[in-house]
Parts: sequence; C-alpha cells; structure tokens
Amino acid sequence: MASKNYYDVTEWPVGNPYEDIGEVINSIIADIKSRQTETDLNKGGKPGAVIYIPPGDYHLGSQVVIDISYLKIMGSGHGFTSSSIRFNTSENEWSDLHELWPGGSRILVDIPLGVNDEEYKGAAFYVERSGNPRISSVEFSNFCIDGLHFMEDGSGETNPENTYINGKTGIYVASACDSFRITGMGFVYLEHGMTIYHADALTIHDNFIAECGNCIELRGWGQASKITDNLIGAGFKGYSIYAQNFGGLLITANNVFPRGASSIYFDGVTRSSITNNRLHSFYPGMVVFRENCSENLVSSNHFLRDHEPWTPFQGMDNGLDDLYGLLYISGHNNSVIGNHFSEVMNTQNIKPVGATPIIIRIATGNGNYISTNHVVATEVHAKISDSCFSAQVDALLTTEASEPLTVTTVLVEKGSIQNTILDSGSDAQVVMDKTENAFRATPAPGA
Repeated sequence: MASKNYYDVTEWPVGNPYEDIGEVINSIIADIKSRQTETDLNKGGKPGAVIYIPPGDYHLGSQVVIDISYLKIMGSGHGFTSSSIRFNTSENEWSDLHELWPGGSRILVDIPLGVNDEEYKGAAFYVERSGNPRISSVEFSNFCIDGLHFMEDGSGETNPENTYINGKTGIYVASACDSFRITGMGFVYLEHGMTIYHADALTIHDNFIAECGNCIELRGWGQASKITDNLIGAGFKGYSIYAQNFGGLLITANNVFPRGASSIYFDGVTRSSITNNRLHSFYPGMVVFRENCSENLVSSNHFLRDHEPWTPFQGMDNGLDDLYGLLYISGHNNSVIGNHFSEVMNTQNIKPVGATPIIIRIATGNGNYISTNHVVATEVHAKISDSCFSAQVDALLTTEASEPLTVTTVLVEKGSIQNTILDSGSDAQVVMDKTENAFRATPAPGA
C-alpha cells in the first residue's frame, strides 16, 4: 500500500517544480499539516513525511518555510562541482568542458532580494517555530543547493564571481531545534551555506560545503552536536566552521580546505573537541578561540599553512599577519595535544616583513595545557598557476625546502599564567615567562 506520507515533487499537482520548487514544497507541507492534525492518536498522530527530489534542475523563487517536525527532504545526489573554477575560466573554453553546472538533485536559488532585506529572507529553506516542544528531527539529505552567482560588492574585485557575496543562504534555522540532521548534501556559491540558531543534538555529516562565503554557522547557543566527516571550504571573508556559545560540540574527521578566513572559529565555546581533522589554510588564524573559550580539546589534527597558488586569488587575505598565530587561544584550561603543524612559506610573503611567524599563541587565559605538538616550518618557493587543481596539488606535494623557516612554536603573552607547555618546541622557539608557566623543551637529537 502506498504511503500518504511520501511525496515526489515531480508528481505533486500544485505548481511546477522546475520553475519554482519552493511553491511545490510549501504546498506539500500545507498538505501534511492539513492531514496530520491529531497530536495523540493511538500513541501517534504526526509522523511527518518524506519529500523526494529526483535528479534534475529545480529553480527556487519562493522560500520554503518549515514549521513541522519529522520532515525529511531528500534527493539522489549532492551534485557538487566547482563553480569557482568555471567562473575563472575563459568563456571561450566553456564549450570544451564536460559539465558547466552542478548536478544531481539540484536546487537553483533564484529568490529575489532587496538591498535592505533581512538575512533570513535570502534562505532557500527557512525553519522557524515558536512554542513547545522545539521543532525536532528535520532532515536534509543528498541534494544540492546552488546560489548560482556572486555579485559586485564595492571591493573593486574585477571578477564579481570571486566576492563570495550574494545574500543567499542554503538552510536557515531561526528557532531552537532538536536532533536535526544535514547529511550528504552539496552547498555551492552561497554567502551562507547553513546558519543554525540554538541547536541541540545536531548532526552535520558527510556533506560537501565549499565555495561559500561561510559554510557552517552555529549561532546563539547550543549543545551536544557534531560536525563530522565533511569536505568544507569557505571564502576569504568568512568561516568554514563557526560556533557561538556552544557546549559539547564535536568536530572530527573533517577535511577543511582553503580559503576561509578561519578553518574553525570558536566564540565563547566550552568543553568541546576538535580532533582528527585535516586543516589547510592560506592565512594565519586557522583555529581561533575568542571570548573565554575554556576546557576544549584540540588533538591529533594536521594544520597546514601555505600560500595561495592560484592566480585569480593572489593578493587576497583575511587581514591577519603572521604574528597572530595559526592557533589563537583566549580562554582557560584548554588542551592542545599531539597536533602536527606544517608552516610552508616563502619569507617574502611573511607579514609584517622580517617577523618570526607564530604557530600557537595563548593571548589570554590561565591553565592551558600544550603538549607534544610537532611543528615543521620550511621555506618553499611554490609555483603560481592559472590552473586551480594543478596549482594546489603542486603546492601540496612540494616538500623540498631551501632551508628551515624560523618560527615561534608557542607564544604565551604576558598576563597569561599557570599554563603548561611540554615538548612543543625548543627553548628558543617557545616564548613565555618561565617563572609564571611550566615548560619542558622538546628533546634535541644528540643532546
């Protein structure tokens, strides 16, 4: 027997999903609400529904508004492909490309926006419900949300497609939510991939979120959530992962690639873990703890900081210099254990000129524990290329160094006391007040 709670957007009688899938999905949600009215019917009554999006290109002109629990919207393919490479390739070459646009089950965000519209109005999917209980168990799975184009932002960028600005968001959750799942999705060319307020038990897993101004933003406050096994890469103006006032956040097994202003930015986050991630950035401030982030664990991550090799983005940066630190800590009792840091730089690109780059910087706070971190700092003259893929692979595989690069592996600022620094640099590489903090240098071969 066919289920009344399974919908295919191409078979729904209201609207045309290829012209405005938003109208179609909103009509389906209205049907679910009209049929599922009983809150306690034979110990059930509101099971929710599945909305299926087959492979295809679906324009979205009407924002989808979700205010029911137990709704799953799913497709058959995240469909990601690089729009940045396409828009930085001469249009004369487009006819030779096998594909031009993302594919799979693809939603093209065409929402018309005014200059002064509030941020949420640019969201393809807007989730909001007041009252009790919190909206729960909404799932987005296995389809693509494509913002299509970036736009001129007054910065003077010669190619507007490189600004990472368009006012569009993939998924915007405005109210407290519980047990949401975002899995197997593709997000591309959105100013904000996903913006989620007040999340509890949120799962963001196995997504491809790249070429967005910001990728994942957990705002307001939240707890007990996980960001795992994603491929992520924001633009130089935003964050790949941002979390605010969060407790119990697990960030693990992600591959975070350039060119986000920060790979991970914590704002008032406590008792959370950043473990087993591969983090790659073209700028300092790769991982930032601000506003008294405390009792967090940073362990078994690979940090790589090198220089932008792709021609269209030469000269772009996040505004920070190399004295900021790859890992910046403001807070108490954080543990940074067993990480690998690769600083691969041309000395001509170091800012300010002649400075000694800082790897781990404790700016404020007490009781932080830094132990057994391995820093490899080398001077490498990487090639610059018009080909994004070959330029980045060449840079990653370049290990021949003309000479070691002098760095400060750990800097503990004055006023930050009672920190413990073990086996994370030589006596010359660790700068701190050794009368106020505990220190043991990394043993030197032959010593």
